[in-house]
Amino acid sequence: MDNFKKYYKWYFLVFIAAIAFFVWYAVFRESRKELSVWMLDVGQGDGIFIEAPSGGQILIDGGPNKKILQELGNIMPFYDKQIDAVLLTHPHEDHLNGLIEVLKKYRVLAVLESGNKSDNASYKEFENTIKQKNIPRFFIKKGTKININENAVLDILLPVFTIKNGDIHNQMVVAKLNYGKTDFLFTGDMEKNLENYLVLTKKENLKSDVLKIGHHGSRTSTSEEFLGWVFPQIALISAGQNNSYGHPTKEILNRLDSFAVKIFRTDLDGRIKIKSDGETIEVEK
Repeated sequence: MDNFKKYYKWYFLVFIAAIAFFVWYAVFRESRKELSVWMLDVGQGDGIFIEAPSGGQILIDGGPNKKILQELGNIMPFYDKQIDAVLLTHPHEDHLNGLIEVLKKYRVLAVLESGNKSDNASYKEFENTIKQKNIPRFFIKKGTKININENAVLDILLPVFTIKNGDIHNQMVVAKLNYGKTDFLFTGDMEKNLENYLVLTKKENLKSDVLKIGHHGSRTSTSEEFLGWVFPQIALISAGQNNSYGHPTKEILNRLDSFAVKIFRTDLDGRIKIKSDGETIEVEK
């Protein structure tokens, strides 16, 4: 007790300094002008985290397992246990399973999906967790616009509609993020038939600085015509190291090279961060 009294003043000063640090750190985070997009290293699956200036957060897909929690823990401050929305592009397990873990560990304010359901056990657990946590659930379609903040908008390009028992990949959520003069196109596992549809219906509006390559770099996606209309500076590929599918394929890598696109891959580069100030983009690995 005597030692405590002796050093009380120093304990108190350290405590005050710690409080000041966390207050100013939080103020700094909330006052930033940059938008950040992370392609998370979740193995053979997809996980994309968006944080807008002044704080709005969306997680698109969660990868195949609990690794998403480790990835979020590495990029979010320890005191931040809330995510504004999670978005499921389609109910395949390499995109879905990690979201179940996120719903359990974080306070999620909304779940966004196409309404394209699945009979697999993971999707049933996903639905049950949403109900247990009483999380608002929204089914999104072409034309939906999500304001992450006043300057960052996520524009839903697909699906146009969903069909019960229809092909899951044909009812993919595809979204374009706009912040100032910069754009990011998130394609989930979109394949060439939907790429062709977007080319026919959107064309000029497909132009994006950053393209998340569809279906982990499979040859079923990223057609030459689609790539020409998007004309990205940067391609992001999410794939597991030495995966059994051979993703990304040599064919797609060669096609991206022919368009002089800079390629970043989670299997080689790990987690990838892209920052935008609304005028230019910068990659951090």
